Amino acid sequence: MKKILLPLLLLTATAGAETPPDALRQALSRQLPGATIDAIRETPVPGLYEVVIGPHIYYASEDGRYLLRGHLIDLKTRTDLTEAKQAKARLKALEALGEDKMIIFAPEHPKHTISVFTDIDCGYCRRLHSQIDQYLARGIRVRYLFFPRAGKGSHSYDKAIAVWCAKDRRKALTEAKQGKEIELKTCDHPVDQHMALAQQFGVTGTPMIVTETGEILPGYVPPDTLARHLEEAGGQ
Repeated sequence: MKKILLPLLLLTATAGAETPPDALRQALSRQLPGATIDAIRETPVPGLYEVVIGPHIYYASEDGRYLLRGHLIDLKTRTDLTEAKQAKARLKALEALGEDKMIIFAPEHPKHTISVFTDIDCGYCRRLHSQIDQYLARGIRVRYLFFPRAGKGSHSYDKAIAVWCAKDRRKALTEAKQGKEIELKTCDHPVDQHMALAQQFGVTGTPMIVTETGEILPGYVPPDTLARHLEEAGGQ
């Protein structure tokens, strides 16, 4: 009887025990109230866990006492393990936002899709958009999100809202970037959501391009250069 009970007791104890990720989730939830922890995964480093919160990647000790943010690099393979995970998190965040909250310029047969955080009054943003036909000719589909660098309540912010509220958003965006006056009006808009997402992505300047693989390309990239990069990245 004792020989039968002992394995049963061990099985019950094991089944009821918390796994390290579960215990870590509880510990972090206590330490970070209000934070939505999307995933906790083991890393190649014993006792170190990857913690995904939105588009951010953190690393935590098994007991949840220590939390750090940085890039985990495999020196043997020269691989940035963190960037690959962050890229996936960025794409997930953009997907959650939805294309119905973006202004899209698309060729008839797109090969690639990029998401661009833009400021109507940014010089390099205007330069990029002045070549929109060249990007489209290379099969690049452009999804615009607004990031008025002057902040909420600025004239750039008001113009972003006006563009979104225009009857023809693509035409209004093009004219605004050409420096033409547009009617300032308001409606339900996603500009604040764009700005919040930009802050989560760490956007500090515009334009900022997010490729279809989740890679960040800060600043203006000419059409030919961007097309080559997207082809080489293989993100078709």
